[in-house]
Amino acid sequence: MARTHIVILGPPGSGKGTQAARIARELGLAHLSTGDMLRDAVARKSDLGVEAETYMKRGLLVSDEIIFGLIGEALDASKDTGWIMDGFPRNLVQAEMLTKMLGERGEKIDSVLDIDVDSELIVRRLSKRRVCPACKAVYNLDSIKTKTAGVCDACGGPLVKRPDDEENTVRRRLAVYKEQTAPVIEFFRKRGGLVTVNGAGDIEEIFAEIRRVLK
Repeated sequence: MARTHIVILGPPGSGKGTQAARIARELGLAHLSTGDMLRDAVARKSDLGVEAETYMKRGLLVSDEIIFGLIGEALDASKDTGWIMDGFPRNLVQAEMLTKMLGERGEKIDSVLDIDVDSELIVRRLSKRRVCPACKAVYNLDSIKTKTAGVCDACGGPLVKRPDDEENTVRRRLAVYKEQTAPVIEFFRKRGGLVTVNGAGDIEEIFAEIRRVLK
């Protein structure tokens, strides 16, 4: 399945990042995450990274112009392998811009995976998520427990609860996602190739379903 082009969507806490990474390894695809692209560009102090950092330091959203500049670079780098795009596009304008960009490159999106998870399940998942600031490992008080409570299995560092995993914040994030991304899902549904995947199971169950629908 070389040169396959996949977009994976899903609300915060749906596990789309985890699944995207697994799909990328399984199919030999580049894993394209705009968050990773931004962090890498800023760390490298590339022209786009320096420009992006001026937005980020002021607490502003990075402009679509910069995001699409980074995506263009990532597409060039993955033109021989194919890619899976993680959590992007986030709104209808970006969906239209991405489709236009790919068309100009003679490329298209082959599959759009929409991981669907009940909002209350997501609130429970994220409110019980704990992360290790040192090594970035992620745990869950219910499903991914550590050997010692509050201590990272990987590096022994103390685990913390991220501010954006507080229940009220999660509910706000879900409301924003629903408002912005529902039109994106409908956009891809009308174009064909969109598949909804039940995200209520565990990581292995969801991955098995994704593999099935991609075949």
